[in-house]
Amino acid sequence: MADDELRSDARANRDRIVEIARDAFAADPDVSMNAIAKAAGVGAGTLYRHFACREALLIAVYRKEIQALVDLAPVLLARHTPLVAFRHWCDRLAHFGRMKQGLAAVLHAAMSDRDFQETYWPMVEAIAQFLRAGEASGELRSGVEAEDVLLLLGALWRIDPKKGGKAQAERLIGLVLSGLGAR
Repeated sequence: MADDELRSDARANRDRIVEIARDAFAADPDVSMNAIAKAAGVGAGTLYRHFACREALLIAVYRKEIQALVDLAPVLLARHTPLVAFRHWCDRLAHFGRMKQGLAAVLHAAMSDRDFQETYWPMVEAIAQFLRAGEASGELRSGVEAEDVLLLLGALWRIDPKKGGKAQAERLIGLVLSGLGAR
């Protein structure tokens, strides 16, 4: 059933489950579905009615986080210069990468081609917004492909947060920005 077809109370339950699951998976990648249901204040039946399996819940969390990143791009560009906006966005991307550490293999194995297409291309377009604005302002060099930048930024999701990950993410973001011609 599509999200827009759900009753408002069912949609609220689904949204609460996804929010709780995001935090639970970030804290413990092995958290049980029953623990998530309990933390969300719903029964296991309600959880499984929305998400038939753990992988389905993981994908829902992933999709929500990706959509939040995509939606953040124009907000940041409206508030900051393109370079500062892109830096903030990269920081958020790195934070999400730290949250999903330990779940990447399961998530990628569970993702369908449709899931990939519906999350990958919006991310490419979000980065393209920063690149176009940065080119127009003269803060970033022209001719950079957004998909190339996303592939570079994918390294942020492979950093082990327990081994100085935040500092390493800062260094990698600095290298990407330097490569884009940021001063």
